[in-house]
Amino acid sequence: MTAIKHALQRDIFTPNDERLLSIVNVCKAGKKKRNCFLCATVTTERPVQVNVVKVKKSDKGDFYKRQTAWALRDLAVVDAKDAVKENPEFDLHFDKVYKWVASSTVEKNTFISCIWKLNQRYLRKKIDFINVSSQLLEESVPSGENQSVAGGDEEAVDEYQELNAREEQDIEIMMEGCECAISNAEAFAEKLSRELQVLDGANIQSIMASEKQVNILMKLLDEALKEVDQIELKLSSYEEMLQSVKEQMDQISESNHLIHLSNTNNVKLLSEIEFLVNHMDLAKGHIKALQEGDLTSSRGIEACTNAADALLQCMNVALRPGHDMLHAVRQQQQRFSDLREQFARRLASHLNSVFVQQGHDQSSTLAQHSVELTLPNHHPFHRDLLRYAKLMEWLKNTDYGKYEGLTKNYMDYLSRLYEREIKDFFEVAKIKMTGTTREGKKFATLPRKESAVKQETESLHGSSGKLTGSTSSLNKLSVQSSGNRRSQSSSLLDMGNMSASDLDVADRTKFDKIFEQVLSELEPLCLAEQDFISKFFKLQQHQSLSGSATNEAEEMDGGTLSRSYTSGVPQTVSSEKDMIRQMMTKIFRCIEPELNNLIALGDKIDSFNSLYMLVKMSHHVWTAQNVDPASFLSTTLGNVLVTVKRNFDKCISNQMKQMDEVKISKKSKVGILPFVAEFEEFAALAESIFKNAERRGDLDKAYIKLIRAVFVSVEKVANESQKTPRDVVMMENFHHIFATLSRLKISCLEAEKKEAKQKYTDHLQSYVIYSLGQPLEKLNHFFEGVEARVAQGIREEEVSYQLAFNKQELRKVIKEYPGKEVKKGLDNLYKKVDKHLCEEENLLQVVWHSMQDEFIRQYKHFEGLIARCYPGSGITMEFTIQDILDYCSSIAQSH
Repeated sequence: MTAIKHALQRDIFTPNDERLLSIVNVCKAGKKKRNCFLCATVTTERPVQVNVVKVKKSDKGDFYKRQTAWALRDLAVVDAKDAVKENPEFDLHFDKVYKWVASSTVEKNTFISCIWKLNQRYLRKKIDFINVSSQLLEESVPSGENQSVAGGDEEAVDEYQELNAREEQDIEIMMEGCECAISNAEAFAEKLSRELQVLDGANIQSIMASEKQVNILMKLLDEALKEVDQIELKLSSYEEMLQSVKEQMDQISESNHLIHLSNTNNVKLLSEIEFLVNHMDLAKGHIKALQEGDLTSSRGIEACTNAADALLQCMNVALRPGHDMLHAVRQQQQRFSDLREQFARRLASHLNSVFVQQGHDQSSTLAQHSVELTLPNHHPFHRDLLRYAKLMEWLKNTDYGKYEGLTKNYMDYLSRLYEREIKDFFEVAKIKMTGTTREGKKFATLPRKESAVKQETESLHGSSGKLTGSTSSLNKLSVQSSGNRRSQSSSLLDMGNMSASDLDVADRTKFDKIFEQVLSELEPLCLAEQDFISKFFKLQQHQSLSGSATNEAEEMDGGTLSRSYTSGVPQTVSSEKDMIRQMMTKIFRCIEPELNNLIALGDKIDSFNSLYMLVKMSHHVWTAQNVDPASFLSTTLGNVLVTVKRNFDKCISNQMKQMDEVKISKKSKVGILPFVAEFEEFAALAESIFKNAERRGDLDKAYIKLIRAVFVSVEKVANESQKTPRDVVMMENFHHIFATLSRLKISCLEAEKKEAKQKYTDHLQSYVIYSLGQPLEKLNHFFEGVEARVAQGIREEEVSYQLAFNKQELRKVIKEYPGKEVKKGLDNLYKKVDKHLCEEENLLQVVWHSMQDEFIRQYKHFEGLIARCYPGSGITMEFTIQDILDYCSSIAQSH
């Protein structure tokens, strides 16, 4: 235990300027035994601090670490459990009771004894010792023991003391005088012992010789003791005298403490009063502005804004604990609350009046816009209202109920105003789209009353809402000998000297411009209103990457902004960005239906208008998404874009349906099928419209669907054709398709272009072979027999020995085909081809040249067979290849 005590003193307590007085090895009672040490220590500096320290062995090594320390003054009770029997358990009552079990009863008693002595010396018997043997609590202990064990100012005498320098020097001198000091320690020790005995004897003799001096010394000691007694008596009297002085000084000290405490409290009270006065006092000018300030002038609005901010600062001051219990503070807060309520009510009433007045002022300007395709400008109204933006922010922070009421009133007034403006705007757009007067003047240019405009527009629609008298540009197709013709409604178009195609282009261009103007007018109107709402109602517009502009617009339940309240503080269900979108949806609720009606009208006028609308709408949606993909404008245009896309898909489906329903004439040749020409018209128009468009992918998908439908329908018509051979129908139409795709250079239809070329080539070859047939029929039959004999195994040079295929029979067959007969047959063939082919595609010369090449190929084949099977016979055809070329050229020129 001594070694552990030295180790703890060296490693733990010496670095902390502490001395270890007692130690006990303990573990906690009732738990798994994990041993530790309780140490009683005192500090080496004054004032002395006495501690009980818990030290335990580290889990990561063999060193000890300080875990917990308690001040001895916090120790209330020491319970030794049993004062008679030996029991290693004991309790120490600090802030709570700590139960310990010592490794031995001796260590426990030693530790408790040390605690008792420290209590006697430093704590003046404040600790209660219960169940402790009286032997451990003896107050009369020897002074030396009290000083060494009780831990006084002097350090306890250790078992080993280090020699000082003088003692070392004396020992060295002695060892030098004795030669055997190093080699024989026992002899050196005996010598020292003998010398010590000699010295002791000399000292005794000297003392006995000086007995007289001893007696004198004893006498002096007795006198000194008497003097000490007198001094003690005087000190006792002085102590009694100083006791009264001490009491007086204690009273003075307590009085000074009370004076200091009073001064401190006065300073704190002054600070609190200054805080309340500085932060909860509202200037009279501000109070007057809140009660009577002019809310119509810029100067009055500025004064009210400053006063409202000052009031808000006073109301939001962070009161210190206890301030809210002061009557004056509660009274001032009530006054502020009354001022806030009064001003909020006055501000809300004024702004509601401004909203109503705006509706009346804007209504008076509708007449001048009723005949123009423009929307009224709300910028002056926004500019006037933005002067109240800071007051609206104040109202939002202080009285959310009135703020929300103003928001609803604004939406109600403005929604009715915008609804009138937008509906009139769309009526003008519909009139401009649907036609002109007989005198050539547009309806929209004639001044008229609003009711007349609506009545005239409604007259253009049937009871079912459809435009009467107008037809799609893709009507049901009928095949006639002169080609395809489309009917147009004379009620909407003044034909004049223009062709139907020119009228289509003019109408579509006009529609495109009107539709673009409509979108161009709506877009800045919505953006300006959204920007005003965010600034006026203090709603932040954050960019969002989530959501798509083509999602369905969020519906508002009864046109109100849903909110929940907790302790009077509004908790927003949705973000401020959602509030902006909801307000915009409420205010501009008529835009989407009006746009859909306009789109339906344009689609009924001409289904090809859906192409223009898809491009324009896609561009505006793309622009809106770049600004804010989740804004009202982006969402609304995205929803309308879905409708436009459906109309576009419907246009494509109608064209495919019309292809499927096409009927051909049985009395005239087919020529270029109407839907093939329609596809060419559609592709040319689409390419001009979709140039650099954002939604090119939609057109590419439509191209694929249409071209596949065209291919299927061409084959269907070719199979059903009775007047025109199937190969001619296929050849001419696929040639036309190939030419169209080559001219337009549509990248997504490269595969279909190659397929059209292949079909054209295949059917051209098939038609040539079929139409040409066997112009030298008997000669063909003769050589077919020759080839059959060769196939049976007869050598080619031995075929002439066959009776049916000898040279005489060959000459007889050749004589039946002189040049004149060949030319006549070719002339009949040319007429037949000319009768089959149509003039639009101009393939007659191509087909005739292919037939010429096929005829020459057959001629060369016959010559080859004659040379191989009848060698040296000198038999030749009665016409040459040059004759064939001359015949074909002459026939072509003659026709």
